[in-house]
Amino acid sequence: MSFVHGRHTVFKLDSKDLSAFTTTSQLERTSDSHDVTTYGKDSHVFNGGLLNGTATASGIYDNTTSTGPRAIIEPLLGSIVTLLRQPDGVGSGKAQDTGQVLVTKYVETSPVADMVTWSVDLQLSGDLNSATQAP
Repeated sequence: MSFVHGRHTVFKLDSKDLSAFTTTSQLERTSDSHDVTTYGKDSHVFNGGLLNGTATASGIYDNTTSTGPRAIIEPLLGSIVTLLRQPDGVGSGKAQDTGQVLVTKYVETSPVADMVTWSVDLQLSGDLNSATQAP
């Protein structure tokens, strides 16, 4: 087993690379849970259902008008776009997640004694492809 440092992570939204502005990203996968317990059981019995998930990212705000987080993300609110996340960085055989996401929320935070930050919330829409990167 080899440990991976987070600094190598690549995060792209709508084919635009936000990695230079991103300090953290998260991909959460979930499944529906259906209670199929019948009479006579002493414990619940469950079956899985549809897959679901969300993704988030956040980082340091950059006011570059054409390539900063605000310029890239704000126009995407309410749209379905492609998410590409490579937690191991770029390279043949390394992990990669790609799929369609609905951009549901963009936030900017301005603390008085720190840097302005941004965050984005994404809802998976359809299947997520978790194949390794091709050579």
